[in-house]
Amino acid sequence: MSLVRLSILLFFPGLLVSSGTQPGLAELSSAAVPALRPLLVDSEGKVIQSSVGWRKQRAELRREWEKALGELPKSKPPLKTVSLGREVLAGYTREHLKYQVEKGLYIDGYLLTPEEAAGKLPAVVVFHPTTPVQAKGVAGLAPEYPEDKWQGVQLVQRGYVVWCPRNYINTEGADWTGNAAKVIAAHAGWTGMARMTWDAIRAVDFLESLPNVDRKRIGCLGHSLGAKQVLYAMAFDERYRAGVFSEGGIGLKFSNWDAVWYLGPKVRATDFTREHHELLAMVAPRAFLLIGGGSADGEGSLEFVRAAEPVYGLLGGEGRIQFLDHKTGHAYPPEARKAAEAFLGRELR
Repeated sequence: MSLVRLSILLFFPGLLVSSGTQPGLAELSSAAVPALRPLLVDSEGKVIQSSVGWRKQRAELRREWEKALGELPKSKPPLKTVSLGREVLAGYTREHLKYQVEKGLYIDGYLLTPEEAAGKLPAVVVFHPTTPVQAKGVAGLAPEYPEDKWQGVQLVQRGYVVWCPRNYINTEGADWTGNAAKVIAAHAGWTGMARMTWDAIRAVDFLESLPNVDRKRIGCLGHSLGAKQVLYAMAFDERYRAGVFSEGGIGLKFSNWDAVWYLGPKVRATDFTREHHELLAMVAPRAFLLIGGGSADGEGSLEFVRAAEPVYGLLGGEGRIQFLDHKTGHAYPPEARKAAEAFLGRELR
C-alpha cells in the first residue's frame, strides 16, 4: 500500500493486493488531475484570512453548486415512518422501514440497532454501492453479496445505530437512466445528484427522529456510488459530523459524474468551472476520510485533499481531512475497513 506522508495522515497500515477497477473506468492517471483554483481567495481576488470571510465564501460556493446541482427544497414534509418488518439477530435487530422524502414519495431501507445498548448512541448512514441488491447488500440481507462489504452489519456490531437506505437509482420499475429521468421530469433544474443529496438530508432527519440516537454524533460511509452520496451529504448537511468516502472518484474526470443519474453531461462542458475540492472545503472543519485504491481514486485524489487543507487550517481543523491509498483497485479491503472504523470511532465514539 502507498501511504501518503502528510501531516493530514500518518497512521494507517496496509498491504498490497490485486483487484479490479470501477466498472467502465480506466486506471486513474495523474494527467487527469485538473488545475484546482485556490479556495481562500474571494471573487475580488482578496485573500480570505478569517472564519467570517470563509463563511461568506462558503455561502457563495453553495449557491454556485446549487445552480449546477439543482435548488434543494426549502421545506420538508413529515416523515410518516412505516415499519415493514423486524427481526432479531445475534447482537442486533434489523428493521425494514420506509419514510417520506417528498410529498407522496417514500424511500425504504434497513435500520440496524445494537440489541443491548443503552442511552443515546452514535449513528452512521451507510450509502450502498452500485449493486442490484441495493441496500440489502450492506445490511446483510443478500447472501450472494460479499460479506466483507456488509458495512452496515460491521458497524452495528461496533455499537452504532446504522441506517442503510436504498439509492433512488435502484427504485423498482425502471433502470438507472429511467429513474433519473423521472427525477428530472418532476423537478425543474434538478440533476440526479440533487435527489441523492436530498435523500441524504432526509436520512439525517430520520435518524434524529429516533429516541436512541445522539444528534451530535451522526456520520456517513459509502463506497463507489455510496461515496458520491457521502461527499454531497457532508457538503450540504452540517449535521453529518464525519464521512468516509471510498473509491467514489473525487475529481469530476475521475469517475462517471457525467452520467444522467449523477450530474449529467454538462460537467464535461468547457465552460463548467466547478470542481469537487470546493465541496471538500465546504465540509471543513468536520472530519472527512478519502479512501482510494488506484481505480476511481488514487494519487491524483491527494491534490483535492491538499487543496482543501488550507481551509481546514483556517478553521482549526488540522488533521481532520485525511487520505488513504490502499492500492488494491476498486475495492473495500480489510485495511480500508480498519481505517474507516478507526476514523469513525475517533470522531463519533
